[in-house]
Amino acid sequence: MGWDRNQMAERAGKELQDGFYVNLGIGIPTLVSNYIPDGMDVTLQSENGMLGMGPFPTEEELDADVINAGKQTITELDRTSYFSSADSFGMIRGGHINLAILGAMEVAENGDLANWMIPGKLVKGMGGAMDLVAGVERVVVVMDHTSKHGESKLLKACTLPLTGTGVVDRIITNLGVFDVVEGGLKLVELATDVTEEEVRNSTEAALV
Repeated sequence: MGWDRNQMAERAGKELQDGFYVNLGIGIPTLVSNYIPDGMDVTLQSENGMLGMGPFPTEEELDADVINAGKQTITELDRTSYFSSADSFGMIRGGHINLAILGAMEVAENGDLANWMIPGKLVKGMGGAMDLVAGVERVVVVMDHTSKHGESKLLKACTLPLTGTGVVDRIITNLGVFDVVEGGLKLVELATDVTEEEVRNSTEAALV
């Protein structure tokens, strides 16, 4: 059974805290903006120079000029501010962002992250991922547990080019929630109707 994309994003929303400045990566992480708990004050930040992003627009609200770093149209808030991409990266590199929620192709048991390219495939570039994993206080990855071929994406060692080494704190997959700890990954929470045996059978990384 497990979680679908929206349920994974909703679970990632529980990582947010009041007053946090948060950067959401491309893919499932963008959905987290729909699951900010009621009454919680969270400010979303984007590498392209936007602070204070609103939810995805309805057809009436659509403005092609208001986009996030993944070039999806979004909405602005009363408090939204705009600035250069250089200033945005200054916030990231300066340690002013509390949490980054990113997608991944592979995560290793020691927290290594590969999320920017597959050799031989056309890539637009690394974007802000390298800066985010180096400068943000906490990194949470949201990803499918296995590939389309059923192979584990939680590995003993990444095979793809790395975005950062030892940078991931927590992983949320369709099978559960895992923390990177000494000696491997610690199972923190099982997804709906998933057994620990299913997790072990689908995970190459050491589970401690």
